[in-house]
Amino acid sequence: MMKKMKTPHLLLLALAGSLAIATCNAQAADAVAKVNGVAIPQSRLDLVVKVSAGQGQPDTPEVRNRLRDALITREVIMQEALKKGFDKSTDVISQLDLNRQDVLVNAFVQDYLSHNPVSEEALKKEYEQAKTQTGDKEYKARHILVKEETEAKQIIAQLKKGANFEKIAAAKSEDSGSKGRGGDLDWSPSNRYVPAFAEALKKLKKGQLADAPVQTQFGWHVIRLDDERPYKTPGFEEVKPQIQQNLQRQALDKQIGELRAKAKIE
Repeated sequence: MMKKMKTPHLLLLALAGSLAIATCNAQAADAVAKVNGVAIPQSRLDLVVKVSAGQGQPDTPEVRNRLRDALITREVIMQEALKKGFDKSTDVISQLDLNRQDVLVNAFVQDYLSHNPVSEEALKKEYEQAKTQTGDKEYKARHILVKEETEAKQIIAQLKKGANFEKIAAAKSEDSGSKGRGGDLDWSPSNRYVPAFAEALKKLKKGQLADAPVQTQFGWHVIRLDDERPYKTPGFEEVKPQIQQNLQRQALDKQIGELRAKAKIE
């Protein structure tokens, strides 16, 4: 099902941060409209058209007219808000400052990403490393997550006496994502789990319950391996966008860390 398009007014509300830093009384020769003598510049309309196009709406005369009309409505409301002195409110001033920050931060991020593209070589290297870490198997496991080791051991003892794993998981597991499925974690390669869990899982045989609970940062896990099968690694082109996004984020985080390290923070 296709996502619903935003209405012009909602779209413009979403752009509040960007428009807040525009000069309200700009007298542009290429104004698309004037409201009580205040010009709405062409550049402002071009901006909302660009954002609209990014959300799937075509750049047509009809769309431009609707967006122009919405800008006029915004200008009318803003002028009334200024008359009432809302621009002098401490909260409003703080919000405008935050909106300005958002726009500038986003501009920095986009500039950094455009000037620091990830090479094809780096993408392929990351892909090959991921393939090696993933291995050639995927596992269908169940677990019961509890807070205390003592409780986990008691559950293992009950299971070895014939207790139903799914019922105990539904009743006692702290993992809200899997307890409703009887602790089922579905099919997944071992590297999708935290190291301690993955290592314990790889030692089990099909249908086997781990003899001892496994501790991770989440708590204590009672683990059962229900099945395993060969794992087919997705092709490079299939996962390339995700790898690119991850590497870009890592590079950006590093850059931000360096900026923080240089900054004088008191």
